Amino acid sequence: MKLSKLQSLKFLWSLKPPNRTFHGHPRLLASDVHSQYESIRRGKQELPKYFNYASDVLDKWAEIEKAGKRPPNPAFWWINGKGEEVKWSFEELGFLSRKVANVLTKECGLQKGDRLIVILPRIPEWWLVNVACMRAGIVLIPGVSQLSAKDILYRLQASKATSIITTDKLAPAVDSVASECQFLKTKLMVSKGSREGWLNFTELYNNQAADHSCVKTRIQDPMIIFFTSGTTGSPKMTLHSQGSLGFRPLLSERYWLDLTASGVIWNTADTGWILTSIASVYDPWVFGSCIFIHNLPHTDSAVILNTLCKFPVDALVGAPTLFRMLVQNDLSSYKFMNLKYCVSGGEPLNPEVMQQWKSQTGLDIHEVYGQTEMGVICSVFKGMKIKPGSMGKAAPLYDVQIIDKNANILPPGQQGEIAVRSKPIRPLGFFSEYVDNPKKTAESERGDFYVTGDRGTMDEDGYFQFIGRDDDIIISSGYRIGPFEVESALIEHPAVVETAVVSSPDPLRGEVVKAFVVLSPAFSSSDLKSLTRDLQDHVKKTTAPYKYPRKVEFVKELPKTVTGKIKRNELRDKEWGRM
Repeated sequence: MKLSKLQSLKFLWSLKPPNRTFHGHPRLLASDVHSQYESIRRGKQELPKYFNYASDVLDKWAEIEKAGKRPPNPAFWWINGKGEEVKWSFEELGFLSRKVANVLTKECGLQKGDRLIVILPRIPEWWLVNVACMRAGIVLIPGVSQLSAKDILYRLQASKATSIITTDKLAPAVDSVASECQFLKTKLMVSKGSREGWLNFTELYNNQAADHSCVKTRIQDPMIIFFTSGTTGSPKMTLHSQGSLGFRPLLSERYWLDLTASGVIWNTADTGWILTSIASVYDPWVFGSCIFIHNLPHTDSAVILNTLCKFPVDALVGAPTLFRMLVQNDLSSYKFMNLKYCVSGGEPLNPEVMQQWKSQTGLDIHEVYGQTEMGVICSVFKGMKIKPGSMGKAAPLYDVQIIDKNANILPPGQQGEIAVRSKPIRPLGFFSEYVDNPKKTAESERGDFYVTGDRGTMDEDGYFQFIGRDDDIIISSGYRIGPFEVESALIEHPAVVETAVVSSPDPLRGEVVKAFVVLSPAFSSSDLKSLTRDLQDHVKKTTAPYKYPRKVEFVKELPKTVTGKIKRNELRDKEWGRM
């Protein structure tokens, strides 16, 4: 029996956490769902007191599956491109994750509230550890696999984590700093081999029973700590709860993914990024969808395109870099098996890339805008009109506005700071706090709003357009210039693969626009002086002439965070001599 999205929502809204239930019959009509969602958002109805994503969502899907009321679709589907494949049903996911929960609690001695750092690539164990932490009430701290020893030291010390799980590749880096981490008690390694001082995760997991009882968690209990990407300073610890990540997608009648139980979604983001948590764990599994994962040790456009041709992926989620890379190929030679829906998030995607993708594949790219602190803030939903350069409308849970420095709401078309109303009711989906940093937590709000630090505009239809980070804005001869518009103009030129625009000091204008450009291989032997003039003229014709880059530097690659965001602050600091 195929469950529609409406049926899935009816089921999810029938969940009855202890001590609190939703009003009305569990088989709610869509209008009733929307009504209850509005009541909660407006503070007229309380959230459930207790909630645990593993027991209240995943285990319920296992029951539906066992009753034969879910499509014969795996809950989890992993490949490595070398012939290895893993498929789990929700029932198998439950069985295996309980074994891992026993490893963490019995072998490592972790208790509810303890913190566990997990630095693993896209391997099945990452998903098992995620679900096991939910079951045991352990606070998960994901990290990307490219972290250096210095990065790991900072995270271990700042988080006071008592345990860490990683691979044999990163184990030496952990050992090089472990003596400086007084709270670290146990180290687990996912490996076929052994290492002194480390527990072998695989061996312990294979020998565990699967009779673990899920702990009782309150909806506000801590669940995950993300380290922000650090584009503007040292990474902060952003704490999310069972409610902000796990319960949040249950409240939306029409959320950004809009999946069904027969859907297969592939998100290519790294495991340390919040996008992977919401697009490869919480949001798809709320709808009973299949999460598809390719190990992807290296981002290879041919591998990604061939995978889309061989597997029934119908939703693809990735960073703008992914789509910029894919459109460099002749896409007409690829026939995707089932791809229908594409989502880009992490940074704004240039309209030129969207047009190239559409012209070659016939598919639109739907943009989402969000932050570690609250997940998806704006998005272009399925069926919504796509406006090039726009990141869509506010997500259902949020009242998003453009405000000035005094927290006054600005009218449509006027540039200001993108903000989300946080008072008098703090919306579900918001982070709980910056851990051990009350000053930063307080500074994130202005008046009744959480301030994102991004500048943008909103049009008469409620569509938002990203201008740039507040500290990325370039003020040249009194003109305020957002880097994204200049970057979008540059990337339309066939010579440009990728670009980043920052301010550069100028004795006359105070500062001017400078573009760092990664060239297409076809233009690598060009006369750079002539090409510079060509690029400058191109920008003058494409956007307002005062925005053209007066300085251009050609580079082999752009500095990026571990989540793929361009580190414009590093480029800007270099220009201003602050490195």
